[in-house]
Amino acid sequence: MKPTIVFTGGHHNSALVIAKILQKEGYRIIWIGHKFTARGDKSLSAEYQEITKANIRFLELKAGKFYQKFNPIEWIKIILGFFQALVYLVEYRPKLIFSSGGYLSVPVVIVGWLIGIPSITHEQTVIAGWANKAISPFVKKILLTYDSSVKNFPKEKSIVVGLPIRKELLNSKNTKKFNPKLIYISCGKQGSHIINKNIFPIIPKLVEKFTVVHQTGANTLTKDSDRARRMKDKLGEMKDRYIYAPYFFDEDVAKYIRSASVVIGRAGAHSVYELMVLGKKAVLIPIPWVSHNEQYLNAKLAEKEIGSTILEEKDLTPEILYKDIIELTKKPAVKPATKLVTDAAEKITRIIHEFLKEV
Repeated sequence: MKPTIVFTGGHHNSALVIAKILQKEGYRIIWIGHKFTARGDKSLSAEYQEITKANIRFLELKAGKFYQKFNPIEWIKIILGFFQALVYLVEYRPKLIFSSGGYLSVPVVIVGWLIGIPSITHEQTVIAGWANKAISPFVKKILLTYDSSVKNFPKEKSIVVGLPIRKELLNSKNTKKFNPKLIYISCGKQGSHIINKNIFPIIPKLVEKFTVVHQTGANTLTKDSDRARRMKDKLGEMKDRYIYAPYFFDEDVAKYIRSASVVIGRAGAHSVYELMVLGKKAVLIPIPWVSHNEQYLNAKLAEKEIGSTILEEKDLTPEILYKDIIELTKKPAVKPATKLVTDAAEKITRIIHEFLKEV
């Protein structure tokens, strides 16, 4: 029987591509992650839904998060997160931990190092996320998406491999012609309440010109999905042009991204990479408070490579968002100047195979 591999971290989309390949090869996969979309919210996270849908064992980790201001409750949660990670790793005793960054990876990787379980991590951003910087002394290999990240990590551990892409996204059969043209709004695993607040007022105008597909997120506190339902009911004969859901999966995501005239969303590493691979026009609204302002840097790369429009959150209004969408629809698509890797999944899987032979 092939060994157990634990997956953990903040970028589940790209890591899940690898996990599915290894699962198909007979490895036992255990996933340690977020079960709910946000603290205080009882709606299941997209991560949990996608992992369990793939028949992978999911373990919830309730770790605290490091903040710039001292928060004693948060530090207690951090300590408890390390103990919880220890319980999981002792129980399942994996041969390898595969991390995709994010604060959940920190206790899992460090505890693994303490009890002799090696780790490999993957950095998705154009810079270095704080979590991957923190765990870099404790991992055996650091896999990077971009050449620009090499300077941020120990050179002897680092390998540039690109970012794993969902196979559905690369399949031209998932392209559909929409009439009228499609605007796709997708704001990461949890959706974005602030973007939704600025999208809802312009939906009636957008559906006059476009088909609008809107991933609202599933947050039960903001109740954006409920507002989307009410919005659809008010659109009358235009309501068929407005499609919404808390979250879209697999083929639907591929279909909407491939088919969209314009994509509106955040500037997460995975989303930006997919948009650049496909050369998709996008209005990108970076999260302003993320580590090292990495989403803005991701958006700047997309602006340079494929002509994306950057709309900073401080400037976000329904009027400006509508103007940016309309202006972008009139511009031709731009092919990326840099050829991006689309076989990262195969490269990473090969590295894992070789590593497991050595340990």
